[in-house]
Amino acid sequence: MVTHIVMWNLKDEAEGGSREQNAAIMKERLEALVGKIPGLLSLKVNRGVMPGGYDLCLLGQYESLDALKGYRDHPLHKEVQQFVHKVIAERVSCDFEE
Repeated sequence: MVTHIVMWNLKDEAEGGSREQNAAIMKERLEALVGKIPGLLSLKVNRGVMPGGYDLCLLGQYESLDALKGYRDHPLHKEVQQFVHKVIAERVSCDFEE
């Protein structure tokens, strides 16, 4: 199994929405991918709670490294990614096998 962690800081306003609105949209769209992309076992997105930390964090689990690669290239993920790239200010990620 592979765990995929992504953290983002969001722009104050983008695509007609506030940071909070865009965080909610990202959460909804990303979590909706579960059950639609082969090898994606689970995916959870939550707001950061500590001041000075990242605004939003994704924790995803995949059957394998190939499944993670398939997720990254899947058209449904690419569609969500287009929105994400418009509303984020910065991104960091980490992947590891268990």
